[in-house]
Amino acid sequence: MREYERFNTVVANAYIKPLMKSYLDRLKGKMNEAGADCNIFLMHSGGGIISIESAANFPVRLVESGPAGGVVFAANIAEKYNLDKVLSFDMGGTTAKICLIKDFTPKTSRVFEVARTYRFKKGSGMPISIPVIDMVEIGAGGGSLAQVDAMRQIRVGPESAGSEPGPACYNKGGDKPAVTDADLVLGKLDPENFAGGSIKFKKSSSETVLQNVLGNSLDMDAITSAFGLVEVVDENMANAARVHAVENGEDLSQYTMIAFGGAAPLHAGRLCEKLGVDRLLVPQGAGVGSAIGFLRAPFSFEANRSVYMSLSNFNDKKIKNIFTELQLEATKFVRDCDPISEILSEFKVYMRYSGQGWEIPIVLTKDQAMIPDVDTFKSRFIEDYVKLFGRAVDGMDIEITVWSVNATTPHEEVKSIMENSHTKNTPSDGQRKLYDHKTEDFKVVDVVLRNNMIAGSSVDGPIIITEDETTIIVPANRTAICQSDGSIDMRLKVLK
Repeated sequence: MREYERFNTVVANAYIKPLMKSYLDRLKGKMNEAGADCNIFLMHSGGGIISIESAANFPVRLVESGPAGGVVFAANIAEKYNLDKVLSFDMGGTTAKICLIKDFTPKTSRVFEVARTYRFKKGSGMPISIPVIDMVEIGAGGGSLAQVDAMRQIRVGPESAGSEPGPACYNKGGDKPAVTDADLVLGKLDPENFAGGSIKFKKSSSETVLQNVLGNSLDMDAITSAFGLVEVVDENMANAARVHAVENGEDLSQYTMIAFGGAAPLHAGRLCEKLGVDRLLVPQGAGVGSAIGFLRAPFSFEANRSVYMSLSNFNDKKIKNIFTELQLEATKFVRDCDPISEILSEFKVYMRYSGQGWEIPIVLTKDQAMIPDVDTFKSRFIEDYVKLFGRAVDGMDIEITVWSVNATTPHEEVKSIMENSHTKNTPSDGQRKLYDHKTEDFKVVDVVLRNNMIAGSSVDGPIIITEDETTIIVPANRTAICQSDGSIDMRLKVLK
């Protein structure tokens, strides 16, 4: 079953295995030469850590491992704040991604598409059947390039400026406008203080390419072109997030957004406005959130197997054997990383009504998996099906298609933080012109340094909060409070 997806996965793994093994062997050798004679572990797409040997054997499981680290980071922040519904928003240099996190656990999937012909269109890529955190690509990154299509509409991505030559403002020969160029022209970025002042931007280069590529084609000036580019990016992200929420039966207005990645804090406030999200958190270290997530991730490995079984032909002995074998397989990989820690196992089956084209994951307790009972399996499926779709379907047989066991070490204990309310305003470090999308003109706003904000410090938008890693734009309708862990907590202003 799912032979096409499984075949693709085997081919992809075989194709990249020699390249990855060679690379990982060189990495290990170079680290040994440098005196780092230690175990090496890598993040995998399911949000856990595996050994370098396992990664060399199953390199396809490293697909999207970087963004997966960011979701682990966001889940850790959610647990600190006891937030049971979180939308992680990761926007870096090439893409923007979201993930739904409920009860501190990211949504997962077992199929991931690579090399899509149409960027946001499901089914246009090659399916890879691996356990993966279910992240949805919703937009472009800071380096994504804009153009005008045949219908005289602004399109952004999938082409990227990369690091060479980079956006036009890098002044290294870039001749097309990137999202970063638009952010710079709109005042979101300081041309003299990007990356702590280590990189100087040339604003005039950004204005020139915006005018040449967008403005001249659409009869607009450079500023209007920059606004149009950014609005297209933000609206594309909002639309994709809405669709993903509807597909999962979720109302995003009940969620808190956690934004990380170098470009996310520049766009998160506007995205929250479009999605109706009231609360936004920008954690400390947001620019390197994925790397921090690597340090928070447990050792884990998920083993799965495709075995078709209908509940009308329920076989408890066969089920117990499947789960026992999968648990041994998953546990072995974790023991290769950590031979002494406690190992927890999550048992899961993918179920559907007979004739349906896709399944929903059903989590079982150890007793439910190892002492299987047909009534329990049926009731668990109906319970989750009703939550997702609102009603059950009477008179239809139920099928199980995939069986899964995820073995993992316990994640570190997370201490809840005491949230602060407003105590005192933060002094301004200067002022800058920032484009206001409502008035379609620039306003002079204060700039504050994040390092000057202590627990309880607050600022009212519109305002710019700067740090070496990124810039946080606080919209006019929000108040930003610095929490005890350094996170900037943006909430809607209380009307007086």
